[in-house]
Amino acid sequence: MSPAAKKTTAAPHDADSHDLIRVLGARVNNLKDISIEIPKRRLTVFTGVSGSGKSSLVFSTIAAESQRLINETYSTFVQGFMPTLARPDVDVLDGLTTAIIVDQERMGSDPRSTVGTATDANAMLRILFSRLGKPYIGSAQAFSFNVASISGAGAVEVKKNGATVRERRSFSITGGMCPRCEGRGSVNDIDLTQLYDETKSLNDGALTIPGYSMDGWFGRIFSGCGFFDPDKPIKKFTKRELNDLLYKEPTKIKVEGINLTYEGIIPKIRKSMLSKDVDALQPHIRAFVERAVTFQICPECEGTRLSKEARSSKIEGISIADACAMQISDLAEWVGGLHEPTVAPLLDSLKHTLDSFVEIGLGYLSLNRPSGTLSGGEAQRTKMIRHLGSSLTDVTYVFDEPTAGLHPHDIQRMNELLLRLRDKGNTVLVVEHKPETIVIADHVVDLGPGAGSGGGTVCFEGDIEGLRSSDTITGRHFDDRSAVKDAVRKSNGALKIRGANANNLRAVDVDIPLGVLAVVTGVAGSGKSSLVHGSIPTGDGVVSIDQGAIKGSRRSNPATYTGLLEPIRKAFAKANGVKPALFSSNSEGACPNCNGAGVIYSDLAIMAGVATTCEVCEGKRFQAAVLDYKLGGRDISEVLAMPVAEAEEFFGAGEARIPAAHAILERLADVGLGYLTIGQPLTTLSGGERQRLKLATHMGEKGGIYILDEPTTGLHLADVEQLLGLLDRLVDSGKSVIVVEHHQAVMAHADWIIDLGPGAGHDGGKIVFEGTPADLIAARSTLTGEHLASYVGQGGAAKKKPAPKRGK
Repeated sequence: MSPAAKKTTAAPHDADSHDLIRVLGARVNNLKDISIEIPKRRLTVFTGVSGSGKSSLVFSTIAAESQRLINETYSTFVQGFMPTLARPDVDVLDGLTTAIIVDQERMGSDPRSTVGTATDANAMLRILFSRLGKPYIGSAQAFSFNVASISGAGAVEVKKNGATVRERRSFSITGGMCPRCEGRGSVNDIDLTQLYDETKSLNDGALTIPGYSMDGWFGRIFSGCGFFDPDKPIKKFTKRELNDLLYKEPTKIKVEGINLTYEGIIPKIRKSMLSKDVDALQPHIRAFVERAVTFQICPECEGTRLSKEARSSKIEGISIADACAMQISDLAEWVGGLHEPTVAPLLDSLKHTLDSFVEIGLGYLSLNRPSGTLSGGEAQRTKMIRHLGSSLTDVTYVFDEPTAGLHPHDIQRMNELLLRLRDKGNTVLVVEHKPETIVIADHVVDLGPGAGSGGGTVCFEGDIEGLRSSDTITGRHFDDRSAVKDAVRKSNGALKIRGANANNLRAVDVDIPLGVLAVVTGVAGSGKSSLVHGSIPTGDGVVSIDQGAIKGSRRSNPATYTGLLEPIRKAFAKANGVKPALFSSNSEGACPNCNGAGVIYSDLAIMAGVATTCEVCEGKRFQAAVLDYKLGGRDISEVLAMPVAEAEEFFGAGEARIPAAHAILERLADVGLGYLTIGQPLTTLSGGERQRLKLATHMGEKGGIYILDEPTTGLHLADVEQLLGLLDRLVDSGKSVIVVEHHQAVMAHADWIIDLGPGAGHDGGKIVFEGTPADLIAARSTLTGEHLASYVGQGGAAKKKPAPKRGK
């Protein structure tokens, strides 16, 4: 080979020089004009206190721009059906690759959506049964609970030899949907006494259904339909009139010259309310549904959602309903035992999907589990299934706390999956707080130093050893370990649970001590939530705070969500002698130009809309006249711009003293949200901030027992210490606190631990340990005991460090 050829071979190709994702001048949310270079085909972990700007950088800047650029490759016509994404506020974004986001958003709560339908496992099973099932009942759709069986016949006109001929045609579709429950697995019965007061007439307000007022369109329809007299008490209706009111099928009517459709109350309620997941309904509608409707398992399909025919076809004695009800780890074993050359590729593909469930720690689920019942961590891992076997390389995978909801025993498995994705040649970006996952990073980016306005800067970039020795909050707390308490509190009673058998629990009998901090733990799927949420009745004295999402628009903020704005508005109104409605940007006080939004949204057709600050109110959202009214020298827009800590001081004393507002602000500060602006839109809050906002709201409820579901989710190591202090204050004030948790710091801090297991699914559901943390560590008889002993042993006594300074 000539020297020239050798030289050419040795020179790097220009294509190999693009090894960095470059971000210059990012200003999304609280990011302060930051610039950073992220190595490609490496695992980069982003750390920092909750609210420091991690999600703003990773999700709202890098991933959002990648998705926006991909969407622009489609035709204008296709883009019209896609969400329009605005370009993030950043100077330069260079070296981006296709981003695949695997976040913790709950999966759709459609009652027809299951784990099987969400991952295509059901689709493969349906094909398998249509090929191998005996007796043969039809194609794959004959095994689908979303396809109804229908048939029809009639005359059609066809042209033959220039003449029009009428012929009789018939068609038939065989579906697997249970005709009784329409594929939902449950049926409902409506209590008519909760729909109306039979002693009143419609015009007198007989209907007690939310939204069914005689003042609007419903009133026009009921008054003008002519099927009954709206001035007659319902108890005097004839059978026909009552049937028309309650059950009449959609019928065209004309009221005041307008064409309308009349429909009976019950079919209308079934369509508008009962077709949706109960938990997804607005609170007042959910309360009505829970009061008026009784749900029970469909007696015809026994909850399988499938027709009798679909359940009759079997492979080696197993029907598709049996297969979907199996624990996935058992189903994988059964599928692995099937040997049929005609469907060998299908069996291999199905087996791979099911094995991925087991590998990712979800082997305890079943395919018929409704997807809306999965926790955020389970939903995220379910979304990962489709990426594990993907042939794609050189893409960017973006994960939001992949260890959420995972026992320490399962974290190592998750780490291996992240590394496997990286080793296929992908860029993996992970937002994470757990040291066990941070340590596997090739590159670490620490944001902070505080949260909210006190964050948004890059405090550290480099490797793990560099982070450990850095003087950042994450570096100082990285090796912290909570010590087991020298003395635990004594209980003053017990919550007795007997014969608990929800989901995988096996007739569990347990006494949960009251007056102490009790922690329920165990591997994911061991039955913790089934025991706590399924066996402890919520009601008088019990405040249950789960991980359900906070719903809120860009008009919602901490002040409106917590009820803080109500006493503030009244105080402003009283001090100035005007109406409270003037001090709401959603009511009379709103700026007329932007309708109280603070910004003007311009629709640019095929391009992303642009939001510009309102020129009239300058983003303050209120009319100029409203801002002339003061309380304690501040107008309402200045109050909403205050951080919680400042507002707590402002409303705690002096002319602006409002005890009701001060109490709410104290609770917000207690959960570590002192840096948050009380008028900040809920849509800009991080996941951890939203959960703590929910916790602060529920802390105001009168209750003796608090149930918390993984309150450390989204919390930085430094924030966990603050949370433990809050839990201690709750217990010391006479409350009983029961926490479902995996974090070893909370376990070590507990007065009493209840450990479920020993495994997940049907391998769990039993109490494997009850006692103090010290006893659990000494026994080391369970997986939790081993990991807790290792955790406490690593750091010895807890390191007492000063609380981090949060952003002002």
